Amino acid sequence: MPRRKKAEFKRDIGVDPRFKSSLIQKLINTIMYDGKRSVAQSVVYDAMDVLVKKSGNDEQKALDYFNKALDQIIPRVEVRPKRVGGSVYQIPTEVIPKRRQALALRWLIGSARSRGDKTMGQRLAYEISDAFEGRGGAVKKRSDVQRMAEANRAFSHYAW
Repeated sequence: MPRRKKAEFKRDIGVDPRFKSSLIQKLINTIMYDGKRSVAQSVVYDAMDVLVKKSGNDEQKALDYFNKALDQIIPRVEVRPKRVGGSVYQIPTEVIPKRRQALALRWLIGSARSRGDKTMGQRLAYEISDAFEGRGGAVKKRSDVQRMAEANRAFSHYAW
């Protein structure tokens, strides 16, 4: 008999004050450390200012630029471990949409943090620019995950 789950409660995080975008708000929340929202906001807005200058002082174009860069990072499949008999197989599974976005933002921020630029705002801006052009740490992470899923395609018949 299948188990039932409770209905999932989803909190509304709202939109950011400047761009009126829930995705930018999600980025701010993901960057935030120890509840320091103003610091996280200034980092994200510094990065977006660099993108606004790049797009000819048009905030909407900068937002579209960010969205297209994020689309380059979003994973389609990932591997999940499953124990079959005595061994553990890495089984490729499709990523649910909420997790896709969370992984993409996490990879973007992680890659930006590991860069060597001066401020976090610059690091994030350059990582977004690299992602838009299909290179950079976050895009490399996505391609590694896709490649691992492709390599383990033979185990897909074990999927849940």
